[in-house]
Amino acid sequence: MTISSSLNAGVAALKANANRLATISDNIANSSTFGYKRVETDFHSMVTSGQGGSYSAGGVRTTSQRLIDQRGSLVTTNNSTDLAVRGRGMLPVRPSSQIASGSNEMLLTTTGSFRTNEEGYLVTQSGLVLLGWRAAADGTIPSVPRDTPAALEPIQLSVNQLSGAPTTSMNLRMNLPATATDAGAPGDAQPLSVEYFDNLGKSESVDIELVPTVPATGSSNEWTMTLRDSASGGTVIGEYTLTFTDSRTAGGTLASVAAVSGGAYDPTTGSVVVNVAGGPMEINIGQIGDADGITQLSDTFAPVSITRDGSAVGTMTSVQVDENGYVYAFYDTGISRRMFQIPLADVPNPNGLTALDSQTYAPSRNSGTFFLWNAGEGPTGDLVSFAREESTTDVATELTSMIQTQRAYSSSAKVIQTVDEMLQETTNIKR
Repeated sequence: MTISSSLNAGVAALKANANRLATISDNIANSSTFGYKRVETDFHSMVTSGQGGSYSAGGVRTTSQRLIDQRGSLVTTNNSTDLAVRGRGMLPVRPSSQIASGSNEMLLTTTGSFRTNEEGYLVTQSGLVLLGWRAAADGTIPSVPRDTPAALEPIQLSVNQLSGAPTTSMNLRMNLPATATDAGAPGDAQPLSVEYFDNLGKSESVDIELVPTVPATGSSNEWTMTLRDSASGGTVIGEYTLTFTDSRTAGGTLASVAAVSGGAYDPTTGSVVVNVAGGPMEINIGQIGDADGITQLSDTFAPVSITRDGSAVGTMTSVQVDENGYVYAFYDTGISRRMFQIPLADVPNPNGLTALDSQTYAPSRNSGTFFLWNAGEGPTGDLVSFAREESTTDVATELTSMIQTQRAYSSSAKVIQTVDEMLQETTNIKR
């Protein structure tokens, strides 16, 4: 029985070392594969109890584990949609063959070289499409469940389509000369024109005229602001009387706003709503007592900051992804729009994920349930564009392990040879 157990132990050792050699071969073969996670083989002894001074060899068995939680070095590329995760977390992807079926399957990967295909989807050469949450028209990301991939959709960009957005709001920040409302001032109007885009992407303007009220004596600190719409042939769309305070604590800020025509002034937002040819437009002039709104100071007219939403019609020229996973489209008009957000998936035990082709992984019972985090929040790291993650294989270490495995395999074969010779001697014993 002891000789037979020795033979079995030798056979088990050959099998164990063959398994280890297989993982070493796989690691070396994928030493240049981006995102590859090396596999490690562990040996475990099998012990059987001996009695009466005899011993029976139990042998050895192996277990192999892919070390998914190990991270490779990041290398720089020249493609803005080459993505890698710096730290914990994984990118959600899906086979592009399942786009048409509307499948909710979600696979995970730590890196990928994504490029737009003929339909505008961000896919890898191996056919993985990147998933994300679509942004609303104003660029905000809606509230979605984080423990299911149901709200994720393949990221598709309209690379060959024109895009534009009408202007619905603008902010006016300017300083009016206080000396213009003094007695004896010439009463010159201060003109200002602000461009906006209509519903068809055409450029129009809100023409603003600010006329000071010149009193007979003292200072009035009052202006009349008239708004005209170029799309309506210069029709007046709003007229307001602006009065400024000369108090010591809030001097030069708005004291009151009275609507002569147009929408009423909302003191809680500091805005008025007027109707241009394409529809209502909110114009923010600042709250009462707000130094960041329209002010009246000194003797200089100065438009400090004039901003508005909307954009002219333009063609998308590039795509970029920031460290928080937001996907931005850049247009030849010089504007950018937030299109999607890419979350990072995290599981309690990354090494328990089921490994699939193309460096992808699927959640399993051993990995635990996943949760979709915003990149850079919670336990997850951030997202790096223009980068790929290298293989975690160290060729020098694998070659050293290969030599050790070869020696162990040869020694195990020698054990089998020795047992065979001993059994041969046994059969040669004469009666």
